[in-house]
Amino acid sequence: MPLAEPLSRRITHRLERAARMMGARDPTGPLQGLIQRTFPYPAGHPAYAENALSPGAAPFEPSFSELQPGALRFTLEPLPPEAGPHDRRDEATREMRRLVSSFMGREMLRWFDERSEPFRGFGSGGRLGYGAFFGAATDRDGLAGARVYYELDGTGIANLTPRLLPVATAALAHLPGLRPLFTTIAAARGEGDQRITFQHPGAMRLADLEPLMEQLGLAHRLPGLMQILGLVLGGRFDLPAGSALVAFGVGAGGVELELYVALDAIPDLPPQFLELLTLGLSERPRELHALSRWMGAFTPEDEAWPGRFSILSVRCAAASPPRVSLYLRPAEFEIAPRPFAAA
Repeated sequence: MPLAEPLSRRITHRLERAARMMGARDPTGPLQGLIQRTFPYPAGHPAYAENALSPGAAPFEPSFSELQPGALRFTLEPLPPEAGPHDRRDEATREMRRLVSSFMGREMLRWFDERSEPFRGFGSGGRLGYGAFFGAATDRDGLAGARVYYELDGTGIANLTPRLLPVATAALAHLPGLRPLFTTIAAARGEGDQRITFQHPGAMRLADLEPLMEQLGLAHRLPGLMQILGLVLGGRFDLPAGSALVAFGVGAGGVELELYVALDAIPDLPPQFLELLTLGLSERPRELHALSRWMGAFTPEDEAWPGRFSILSVRCAAASPPRVSLYLRPAEFEIAPRPFAAA
């Protein structure tokens, strides 16, 4: 009896098809080894469900971003289910260094090594749960970027850059109870970026962001953020406990804030959520068309829908209006719940 094919083949097929439909370079060549090592078991294997990226599904998460409308973006939790957090962290680091060295050059590799050393080196990561995630993006010109999400174990704040540390400190002062989750170190063509993401444990009123955004020079973007979320969440301007993540970075244009909303945690999410989102993008036809292509690229050939949308995020910067990203939990990679054992 032949062995069932590994899930890596289905994910490779999905990425190859998505690249063709989106006009992006196929990412599976440079990343084939990582994909094979991460998804060695057949589709639907229950072991895949136990992961920190997308619990209950294989740890593979495509995303759409207005800031990269033509890019094929995805994140995965590296290595198979039985791997430990330090192994995942080391694997993500190796893949990142390999890609940066091959596609972005020596200077960018040096930058990544300097930024990542406190989060991957000796003495770091003593209390890790999952270790790291890995993400990549391709566009029509090839590799557009790669990134590692290093889990923070409670000591990582002090290791942030001198530009980012004051921003994180301000966030902790204005939003009590924030818990640091991970720092993202990303490399793109000619530039690098580091961000920190916090979990907001309690309920959040969007208006509560105003004092912090005022201090960060982003207060003029709060009305736009509230307009987007109020529209797609059906008039809701508060987020339930456990549904919000807040990320911060410092780019060429100054401080950036990104608010992530876990859609599964919104009890009254409008059934017409996607229609409301597309309404919000109606004045940006290029981005709206790109969103439609992205959805089609991740819809299985025999299905009418790509899956469940897991996260909506809104990024704010001083010099540009808020922009949205949407994260997908593909239907074809969901894991069926295990049946209850007989008594």
